[in-house]
Amino acid sequence: MNSDGWLADTCTSYDTVAVSYADQMRDALGGAPYLRAALALFADAVADAGGGPVADMGCGPGHVTAHLHGLGVEAFGIDVSPGMVGVAGREHPELRFEVGSMTDLDLADESLAGALAFWSLVHVPDEVVPVVLSGFGRVLRPGAPLLIGFHVGEGSKLKTEGYGGHPMKVHVHRRRPAQLSTWLRGAGFTVEAEMLLEPEGSAPGAILFARRRA
Repeated sequence: MNSDGWLADTCTSYDTVAVSYADQMRDALGGAPYLRAALALFADAVADAGGGPVADMGCGPGHVTAHLHGLGVEAFGIDVSPGMVGVAGREHPELRFEVGSMTDLDLADESLAGALAFWSLVHVPDEVVPVVLSGFGRVLRPGAPLLIGFHVGEGSKLKTEGYGGHPMKVHVHRRRPAQLSTWLRGAGFTVEAEMLLEPEGSAPGAILFARRRA
């Protein structure tokens, strides 16, 4: 899979669905108590590590960024889709959002007190994930927490339509927690906890709590 191709397809697809996606996700955390609990634990971990700026990598319409802000986190959002960043800025004008790619972060070394990738690695090909995680490790301070949410399973599926019936062209990758943990350790992280979500449902997910090694 061509690196530039999947990234361009992801950008175009989410530009197309940005408004519809925001409408669907605006109140999503309200019905997700386990996700809210995970975000609260993450906010506590950031505070315990000394606080500071936290990047929501692949922030979409900014609903999770805003939730973290409400928990006292100095959160800002980064997304490859200008359309998504535009929606996020309109929905949450008090917060900072910028266009950027997880594959080439325009952030200084050890400048972040934490990072979050909530279901934003699902379109990143396997061979690129270690590169992305190494980038996270570069911009995080030693001891800073990282929270990752993802689809659990195996294999990939091409998504050609979504969020209001709009056309899309993105591969959705499902992964086992053990695989993500292996990649994290290789990128300089310690994996501290794992949470499975709806393991008996049709679309199981998982959350990994990790921390950049000193």
